Amino acid sequence: MRSPKNVLESLTSKAANKDYHYKRLYRNVYNPAFFLLAYERIQVKPGNMTAGSDGKTIDGMSMKRIEALIEKLKDFSYQPKPARRTYIPKANGKTRPLGIPSFNDKLVQEVVRMILESIYEPTFQDNSHGFRPKQSCHTALQYIKRNYTGVKWFVEGDIKGCFDHVDHHVLIQILRRRIADEHFIGLIWKFLKAGYMENWVYYNTYSGTPQGSLISPILANIYLNELDVFMAEYAKSFNHGTRRKINPAYQKLLGIRRGKQEWLKRNEAKISEEKRREVMAKIQELNGYLRLIPYSDPMDTEYKRIVYVRYADDFLIGVIGSKEDARQVKSDVGMFIRKNLHLEMSQEKTLITHGNDFAHFLGYLITISREQNSTRTRTGFTRRTYVGKVKLYVPKEKWVNRLLSYGALKINCDKAHGNKEVWEPVRRPGLMRLDDIEILNQYNAEVRGMYNYYRLANNATVLNNFLYVMKFSMYKTFAAKYRTNMGKIIRKYCHNGDFTVSYPTKNGTKSVVFYNQGMRHNGKVVVSENPDIIGRANENRRYTRLTDRLQGHICESCGTETEDIEIHHIRKLKDLSGKAEWERHMIARKRKTMALCHSCHVKLHNGKLD
Repeated sequence: MRSPKNVLESLTSKAANKDYHYKRLYRNVYNPAFFLLAYERIQVKPGNMTAGSDGKTIDGMSMKRIEALIEKLKDFSYQPKPARRTYIPKANGKTRPLGIPSFNDKLVQEVVRMILESIYEPTFQDNSHGFRPKQSCHTALQYIKRNYTGVKWFVEGDIKGCFDHVDHHVLIQILRRRIADEHFIGLIWKFLKAGYMENWVYYNTYSGTPQGSLISPILANIYLNELDVFMAEYAKSFNHGTRRKINPAYQKLLGIRRGKQEWLKRNEAKISEEKRREVMAKIQELNGYLRLIPYSDPMDTEYKRIVYVRYADDFLIGVIGSKEDARQVKSDVGMFIRKNLHLEMSQEKTLITHGNDFAHFLGYLITISREQNSTRTRTGFTRRTYVGKVKLYVPKEKWVNRLLSYGALKINCDKAHGNKEVWEPVRRPGLMRLDDIEILNQYNAEVRGMYNYYRLANNATVLNNFLYVMKFSMYKTFAAKYRTNMGKIIRKYCHNGDFTVSYPTKNGTKSVVFYNQGMRHNGKVVVSENPDIIGRANENRRYTRLTDRLQGHICESCGTETEDIEIHHIRKLKDLSGKAEWERHMIARKRKTMALCHSCHVKLHNGKLD
């Protein structure tokens, strides 16, 4: 069997050839190395210890389990289990359905996903940023900052129930343009039609990508890439003119300044020093006016541009043109989505917004600057600030609602002062039962999460208000836990101005401080090679690979050499008490996995392994 790495590289190398049709893809699901690679990639993802409709989790992974899957795939008897449907709360108080597939199905899906990604990823447009390697919400926002300068109108696009209404037949037709392997296509069909279980009742799926499935993101991108390609062609027909005409007002002042400069040059030897200074002062005054006036004509009707960016099913179109142009763009895009993708744009969320107002995209407010300022360079020269620059802002309701959802803030109404809002940080009873270090880590994680997402905002400093409320909520939580007041808590835990919690380790005492890095604008975008597994990869770089331990034939409990190795998984290391020998073994190695023989694995689950 060929190495999965070589296979995937080979698939990628042919992606640029649009006429190439991929054949014999299905044979790759016979390769155990593909499943080992899939297992290695997805074993760190959350939710693997949550059982699907078949009651199985990642726990107990073995080569026998993989071999049994391959045999079913070989004789085409493999049938994905229906996903177990559950519901999770949304920020607006509603719930969102979530599908939990069987872990065996996740393995097969990851193999399929890797193959599809190798084929299609090189062909995706640069303006697509959702569910892609090295792409994120931040890269989408960075793309806007780089390409949306001077935009006059925004078209905020939102596809109604996109992932639930993907037309299966249209999707398969798109796949068949590149893939000429009906067995592989048939496998994807099985996942699309697997259905779901809710309250032990089976429901068919007639449209949409499978919820919770590992292949859903790549399938959605393949589907919506049709829109990306359409927008690229649409821009070619819409765009007009090579550059804007010079602004008449700017040109007029420029002519006046040039005239005075030439007059001064001709008569400098004849005029007095006082007159020369007078003329120079007027020239400097004109320079100041020129820096405040746009060089190009913002009303130039002969210059039109359209720019587009998409993240998942949300997209933002920037139009340099008239409002009528923006309306036409919205209509044409809606027509394509309806006719070619069999989807509908949400009329409530698809808005036309003036560039100087605020458009909504990925939780940010986006506007085109009207500032007429000048800045001084490092060398001391004055330089104009371009009027049409993109500005990003964090909406107030985002961080306020986040505080309310955490239970860290209470907003009271002061009727004595005209129903004025009074904000009060409050304790969080749900955290009081945790250890000190766990409480601090929880607050730090929430603060860092908020800041890391909104640090690109030009007004990121407003998050200092968020930080202030979180800090005093933490003080009150600690005070409530120890039945004391905030003053005593601050005196006890604050050292050198930082709230500090110390905890013992086998290498001595360590300390963690409350977030103290500030909330300042930071426009740097850093995207890892594989953001899903980078943390775990660094953590375990000195350890033997999990797949090597699976194939190592040595039980890590009894030391027996056997081919019947099963990997025991746990959710969190902190859940282990350390009373049993196997628990101490996992804690010492900082592993959430343990390679066991079948006998030891059964004993462990029966509470008889020590």
